[in-house]
Amino acid sequence: MTGVQQQDRATDRLASFAARSRSRIVQLLRAVPIRWRILSIAGLNSAVVVVLAILIWNGVKVLGSAWDDVRHVRESDKILALLESETSRLQNLIHRYINQPSPELFAEILLLREAVLGTLTTRASNDPILSGSVERLEQVTDRFLNGFGELRAVQATITRTYEQQVLGPAREMAGLYSIIEGATGHRDAAIWPSLGKSREAFTAMLVAANSYYLSLATASAEDARKNTETIEKTIPAMSDLADNDLQRMALTRLGARTVALREGMAKLTEQLAIRTALLRNTIDASQAEAIGVIDELSVKMRQREQKAQETFDRTLSAISRRVLSIAVIFLGIILSAGVLIALSIRLPLQQILAAMHAITSGNYDRSVQGTTARDEVGAMARAVEVFRENAIAKRKTEAELRASKEKAESALLELNTAQQNLIDAERLAALGGLVAGVAHEVNNPIGISLTVASSFARRADTFEQELRTEPLRRSKLDEFVKSSRDAAGQLVANLHRAGELIQSFKQVAVDRSHAERRQFMLSEATDQIVASLRPVLKKAAIELSVDVPDGLMIDGYPGSYGQILTNLFLNAANHAFADGRSGTISISARGRGSDDVEIIFADNGAGMTPDVQRQAFDPFFTTRRNEGGTGLGLHIVYNLVTQQLGGRMMLESRLGQGTTFRIIMPKVAKGGTTGEPTISDQAAADGTSQWPNRTMSST
Repeated sequence: MTGVQQQDRATDRLASFAARSRSRIVQLLRAVPIRWRILSIAGLNSAVVVVLAILIWNGVKVLGSAWDDVRHVRESDKILALLESETSRLQNLIHRYINQPSPELFAEILLLREAVLGTLTTRASNDPILSGSVERLEQVTDRFLNGFGELRAVQATITRTYEQQVLGPAREMAGLYSIIEGATGHRDAAIWPSLGKSREAFTAMLVAANSYYLSLATASAEDARKNTETIEKTIPAMSDLADNDLQRMALTRLGARTVALREGMAKLTEQLAIRTALLRNTIDASQAEAIGVIDELSVKMRQREQKAQETFDRTLSAISRRVLSIAVIFLGIILSAGVLIALSIRLPLQQILAAMHAITSGNYDRSVQGTTARDEVGAMARAVEVFRENAIAKRKTEAELRASKEKAESALLELNTAQQNLIDAERLAALGGLVAGVAHEVNNPIGISLTVASSFARRADTFEQELRTEPLRRSKLDEFVKSSRDAAGQLVANLHRAGELIQSFKQVAVDRSHAERRQFMLSEATDQIVASLRPVLKKAAIELSVDVPDGLMIDGYPGSYGQILTNLFLNAANHAFADGRSGTISISARGRGSDDVEIIFADNGAGMTPDVQRQAFDPFFTTRRNEGGTGLGLHIVYNLVTQQLGGRMMLESRLGQGTTFRIIMPKVAKGGTTGEPTISDQAAADGTSQWPNRTMSST
């Protein structure tokens, strides 16, 4: 045996072992109902969801903690940035206040000072990240703010010194210069050039002193010193050139005020130097130290934020790895279980499908496999087996069914013929009754005419005999002429009446028999139909009221209209006024819009129950079956109205209060052309009941 053959045999054994293992697993799974197999997949999915939810929940807590650290760091950064901004602004305001003191700036400095202190005491001290470093920041800020108090005191001293020891002597010197100028009589005096030079130095000194006070410019201080020395040098020269005591006294006083001014400027210079040192060493240095502390805290915040971000990223990566691992493991489990469950369903279904194909192809000898299994597919297999057995039984009974079908078709043909006969009989019944009534009615005038003619013939014979035997007398001739005239009048009247009846019956009979479509006046057709119904009225205590206006021209089927009124009338006579009951029947018509006509046939007879109303138009429904009723009268009426005339018919009735039929039909009928059968006739010929939906209301 070659190596290839051995390898093939090993492969076959492995495949056979795998098939047997799969079959055993499928059999084990089929012991479990399909719903539980499907629910097991759902359970595995739910387990995956729960495990992933737990992992995600734990990760979310870690991520939440890291995110809280990041959020706190960012909030602390905002506080530090706010402190840095407020202290820098406070430093600028202090410098502005030193250079240009004003109540507004001072108030703004106080408000900002309170804001800085509030930020430190309420926000920075309560911040979990800043709480450990806020004490040093508070100390620096306190030095910064306390330095402003010292600086303000120094500034007040500088202001007093400037006002009292600089501006005060300067104002006195200005007055003394005015006195000296006033004591000098004219500008040609010898003192005047020195006085002008001294006065110019004084003015320059005031400008330099003010500039130095406001801007601390060193050049301004030097200009003020030089101009002061110039003033001191000009005073002795002016004293030698003075020509009166007032000038000499003013110059002595001017020299003393110049010395005081020089000393005030020196003191102002010393105090301004103290203020500058205080600004540099207390305000600016404290602010710089505060900025340094804030920068150190910001560095710590960055480090902590970076650490929190690293924790965040590390946790997120760990969650992703765990979720992916668990998802892969469970996905493998779910796929394996899904394949096995699918095999436990698909293989039995394939067997059932093969059995169904065999059954549909006519091979009933192949049995259905898997009928012993207890799962749902086994139930399906047993159902298919029952179907196969039923199919076998069905095939055995098909021959019997064919024979039964032939018998049923023969019976149906006979039934259709009987139905057609019944409908034709019912449709001709009214015409037959009409013929009988008209014959009876015509018999009266014709009988009277026959009696008058016979009497007149006998009278003529008698008159002829009298002429032969007796001489003709005037009285006999007048009597014969009178009797002849009476007889002729009676003959004309009765024969005219008979002619009218025959003509009316002829028109109605022609319309009924030919079903021709033509234009006719509704009032004339109604009168002709009513005239043909008069004999029936004489037999019953029924009063007939007709209200049909002239001018209603109809393009339709007068025969169908006559049959409708005749059937309704006979139906009322037989049912509404049964057993000789008296009453009234009214027939009225009116135009309804420009296209329709509404005809109302109403009686005040016995009325109908709701059950009778629901079945009134059904074929072969009658409440007088035992008295010979066929139940086709109203059925024919409804079909004629709705099918041939294209209208609609409504019934309203209440037991003991009469019945009303409302017929709404178009002035131009929507049925077939001349000679076409109505739908009721066609239905009878086909052996089917073409019974349309009808509108009926009962009160």
